[in-house]
Amino acid sequence: MSEWAPLTHVEGLELLGGHGRVRIPLRTDHGVLLEIEYPTGVCSPVHAHEHDSFVHLLSGRLSGTLSGRTVQVLPGESLLHPRGVPHSVEAMADSRWLEFKAPAPDLARTLGR
Repeated sequence: MSEWAPLTHVEGLELLGGHGRVRIPLRTDHGVLLEIEYPTGVCSPVHAHEHDSFVHLLSGRLSGTLSGRTVQVLPGESLLHPRGVPHSVEAMADSRWLEFKAPAPDLARTLGR
Protein backbone atom coordinates (compact mmCIF):
# COMPACT_ATOMS: atom_id res chain seq x y z
CA MET A 1 0.00 0.00 0.00
CA SER A 2 1.95 2.99 -1.21
CA GLU A 3 -1.21 5.10 -1.45
CA TRP A 4 -2.47 7.04 1.55
CA ALA A 5 -5.29 5.38 3.52
CA PRO A 6 -7.38 6.69 6.43
CA LEU A 7 -6.04 5.82 9.88
CA THR A 8 -8.85 5.54 12.44
CA HIS A 9 -7.57 2.91 14.92
CA VAL A 10 -4.35 1.71 16.50
CA GLU A 11 -4.10 -1.74 18.10
CA GLY A 12 -7.88 -2.05 17.85
CA LEU A 13 -8.49 1.24 19.70
CA GLU A 14 -10.10 4.27 18.06
CA LEU A 15 -7.96 7.37 17.65
CA LEU A 16 -9.11 10.34 19.73
CA GLY A 17 -9.84 13.82 18.37
CA GLY A 18 -10.16 12.79 14.74
CA HIS A 19 -8.33 10.62 12.24
CA GLY A 20 -4.95 10.44 10.60
CA ARG A 21 -3.67 8.79 7.47
CA VAL A 22 -1.04 6.16 6.70
CA ARG A 23 0.88 4.67 3.82
CA ILE A 24 3.37 1.79 3.65
CA PRO A 25 6.46 2.63 1.58
CA LEU A 26 8.31 -0.63 2.42
CA ARG A 27 7.53 -4.03 3.90
CA THR A 28 9.33 -7.34 4.40
CA ASP A 29 8.63 -10.37 6.57
CA HIS A 30 10.99 -8.83 9.18
CA GLY A 31 9.66 -5.28 9.43
CA VAL A 32 7.44 -2.61 7.95
CA LEU A 33 7.97 1.12 7.36
CA LEU A 34 4.91 3.33 7.78
CA GLU A 35 4.52 7.00 6.96
CA ILE A 36 1.89 8.49 9.27
CA GLU A 37 0.18 11.88 9.46
CA TYR A 38 -1.95 13.20 12.32
CA PRO A 39 -3.62 16.62 12.18
CA THR A 40 -3.31 18.82 15.28
CA GLY A 41 -5.19 17.34 18.22
CA VAL A 42 -5.38 13.74 17.01
CA CYS A 43 -3.99 11.24 19.49
CA SER A 44 -3.80 7.54 20.13
CA PRO A 45 -5.13 6.13 23.38
CA VAL A 46 -2.57 4.47 25.63
CA HIS A 47 -1.71 1.11 24.07
CA ALA A 48 1.10 -1.45 23.79
CA HIS A 49 2.05 -3.93 21.09
CA GLU A 50 4.14 -7.00 20.41
CA HIS A 51 6.71 -5.24 18.21
CA ASP A 52 9.21 -2.41 18.59
CA SER A 53 8.23 0.87 16.90
CA PHE A 54 10.99 3.28 15.90
CA VAL A 55 9.49 6.76 15.33
CA HIS A 56 11.30 9.52 13.41
CA LEU A 57 9.43 12.85 13.25
CA LEU A 58 9.67 14.61 9.88
CA SER A 59 7.48 17.63 10.66
CA GLY A 60 5.19 18.98 13.36
CA ARG A 61 5.45 18.25 17.07
CA LEU A 62 4.43 15.15 19.01
CA SER A 63 3.71 14.75 22.69
CA GLY A 64 2.74 11.59 24.45
CA THR A 65 3.46 9.11 27.16
CA LEU A 66 5.98 6.32 27.36
CA SER A 67 5.74 3.97 30.30
CA GLY A 68 3.84 6.63 32.27
CA ARG A 69 6.20 9.54 31.64
CA THR A 70 5.57 12.50 29.31
CA VAL A 71 7.70 12.70 26.16
CA GLN A 72 8.06 15.37 23.46
CA VAL A 73 9.40 14.80 19.93
CA LEU A 74 10.50 17.60 17.59
CA PRO A 75 11.34 17.38 13.86
CA GLY A 76 14.54 15.41 13.27
CA GLU A 77 14.23 13.56 16.59
CA SER A 78 13.54 9.86 17.06
CA LEU A 79 11.88 7.81 19.77
CA LEU A 80 11.49 4.10 20.49
CA HIS A 81 8.21 2.54 21.63
CA PRO A 82 9.53 -0.83 22.89
CA ARG A 83 7.37 -3.93 22.63
CA GLY A 84 5.02 -4.35 25.56
CA VAL A 85 5.53 -0.80 26.92
CA PRO A 86 2.36 1.33 27.24
CA HIS A 87 2.50 4.58 25.27
CA SER A 88 0.42 7.22 23.50
CA VAL A 89 1.05 9.79 20.76
CA GLU A 90 -0.61 13.21 20.29
CA ALA A 91 -0.06 15.69 17.46
CA MET A 92 0.52 19.12 19.02
CA ALA A 93 0.77 20.50 15.46
CA ASP A 94 0.03 18.88 12.09
CA SER A 95 2.64 16.09 12.16
CA ARG A 96 4.20 13.57 9.79
CA TRP A 97 6.58 10.79 10.80
CA LEU A 98 8.19 7.56 9.69
CA GLU A 99 7.56 4.55 11.91
CA PHE A 100 9.48 1.31 11.49
CA LYS A 101 7.90 -1.72 13.18
CA ALA A 102 9.90 -4.89 13.82
CA PRO A 103 9.09 -7.68 13.65
CA ALA A 104 6.44 -6.95 11.04
CA PRO A 105 3.07 -6.95 12.82
CA ASP A 106 -0.30 -8.03 11.51
CA LEU A 107 -1.25 -4.68 9.98
CA ALA A 108 -4.96 -5.48 10.00
CA ARG A 109 -4.80 -5.61 13.81
CA THR A 110 -2.21 -2.85 14.26
CA LEU A 111 -4.05 -0.35 12.04
CA GLY A 112 -7.51 -1.53 13.02
CA ARG A 113 -8.50 -2.83 9.59
